[in-house]
Amino acid sequence: MSWFKRNKAGINTATENKKEAPDGMWNKCPNCKKPLLNSEQIENQYVCQYCDYHIRIGSAAYFSILFDDNNYTELFETLTSGDPLQFADTKPYPVRLADSQAKTGLKDAIRCAHGKMEGGDIVIACMDFTFIGGSMGSVVGEKIARAIDYCITNKIPFMLISKSGGARMMEAAFSLMQMAKTSAKLALLAQAKIPYVCLLTDPTTGGVTASYAMLGDINIAEPGALIGFAGPRVIKETIKKDLPKGFQTSEFVLEHGFLDFIVDRRNLKNKVASYLRLVK
Repeated sequence: MSWFKRNKAGINTATENKKEAPDGMWNKCPNCKKPLLNSEQIENQYVCQYCDYHIRIGSAAYFSILFDDNNYTELFETLTSGDPLQFADTKPYPVRLADSQAKTGLKDAIRCAHGKMEGGDIVIACMDFTFIGGSMGSVVGEKIARAIDYCITNKIPFMLISKSGGARMMEAAFSLMQMAKTSAKLALLAQAKIPYVCLLTDPTTGGVTASYAMLGDINIAEPGALIGFAGPRVIKETIKKDLPKGFQTSEFVLEHGFLDFIVDRRNLKNKVASYLRLVK
């Protein structure tokens, strides 16, 4: 005979007495699916402590990781896109821009800032995938161009963190022109002998990969990042062959000579600062 006898079937808790976890306190690792406490994620620089998966983050998080004491001055923050083509798909382009700005709190898919990294001045331009897939429009190209001019004028190293689905279709040729524009500006940066560090994060694809994301004096990437031009499905359908395992991951790209090294986000600041000290 059992020592415990339940007098009531089930345990009932009144709705008003139920406790819910506050929003934003917990997240789930996209890779191993284990629960992650938000405060632990911040402390671990948004890398899963169980499987070392690098969770996608935006410019605010990267700035907090890379700039000393999270102190920086944002540059060109008021720039916004126009609508040169009066483009409309499911909604007009200005409406889509306004929706994205309201949703993300960003003006466009990139932010530029000047601050210090381990005591040395640096300008960092960081793309945000949450703003229309991090797509490269005229504002992205213009901010990068102005950031490079700022670096040349002030003799400051330049770092770019890429995270993009490619060119912005709503701006068509205006978007594609940014590939040539930014590449020409980077050539001027090289002539001025100012270092350019490019960090490729998940995902870096399309016209961004085909231009400024692969033109760094040193090209580095985070572990497991998707890096390529066209997507794997498009390539497979084009060549009619199965693709190698791990195709277009940062490890695959490193093996084939397109990267200098892969760096864990927790070591990123020290690695970049050490490189910049070496090339001064």
